[in-house]
Amino acid sequence: MTRILITGSSGLLGLNLALDAGNTQDVIGVDRSKLASAPFHLIKADLLDQSAVGRILDEAKPDAVIHCAALADLEACEANPDLARQMNADLPARLADSCARHKVPLIHISTDAVFDGQKEGVYTEHDTPNPIGVYSQTKLEGERGVLQINPMAIVARVNFYGWSLSGKRSLAEFFVNSLSAGKTVNGFTDVVFCPMLVNHLGGVLLEMLAKGLHGLYHVVGPEAMSKYQFGVEIARKFGLREGQVSPQSVDKSSLTARRSHNLWLSTHKLSTDLGHPLPIFSTGLEEFYTQYQQGYPQKIRSYQQGDAP
Repeated sequence: MTRILITGSSGLLGLNLALDAGNTQDVIGVDRSKLASAPFHLIKADLLDQSAVGRILDEAKPDAVIHCAALADLEACEANPDLARQMNADLPARLADSCARHKVPLIHISTDAVFDGQKEGVYTEHDTPNPIGVYSQTKLEGERGVLQINPMAIVARVNFYGWSLSGKRSLAEFFVNSLSAGKTVNGFTDVVFCPMLVNHLGGVLLEMLAKGLHGLYHVVGPEAMSKYQFGVEIARKFGLREGQVSPQSVDKSSLTARRSHNLWLSTHKLSTDLGHPLPIFSTGLEEFYTQYQQGYPQKIRSYQQGDAP
């Protein structure tokens, strides 16, 4: 059985990945303080401690590492660029170096937001990034540092949704929670992205590891849509009022961190190397709704520490 170390194991991707992978793999999660009674082995650590990464690899002796930990809140990154750089750039480089020294395969999770969104059409892995905020800039520094130090690593640019520990981490949860409460919410008509269900993303990442891939990949859904359309699709699937999703321009929103308008990423390279298409949006949305019906959101939240924010 493969032993996989997952950093950020209380996050949206990290927790879902750890739970799913635990069915077939020996999973070790790294978390600072948010998880309680998780059904996998847990190492409590602050990854910003300079000595933590090497110590964790020595203790866990993993066969592979998937690095999900990041400062992913765009507004928080703008407010604290030093912390963003430590988490999103310095830490991945340190982890890449340690994995190379230990000869352990690494997947580093990056973001579609490294692009400025000004291109007409689809972005490929050959397109030059142009980040427009602290979050995207530090994530780009992170992926470049990882591949420079450890060319055999995988850097995965992602965009995903699903059920989280707090119930508030994904755009899909925002739409479900707000519309269920009868609120009218904004859906951006001028932000295009390629959402993938977090559980599908986790499966793809494990498959990439198993195939021994390396280098830069776009690991997103194969279909592009606006965030307004995404909200409408969520409303329809959950039997909520799609009229409560109000079309709006992101430029007229109250958000302080800039958002790219076009994050349509090509998945041709990945689907070719895997030998099959990636899961389509309707399949992911159906599973997301089935999880809701089966009480999966409550199960996820049951792993939260009582004093976690």
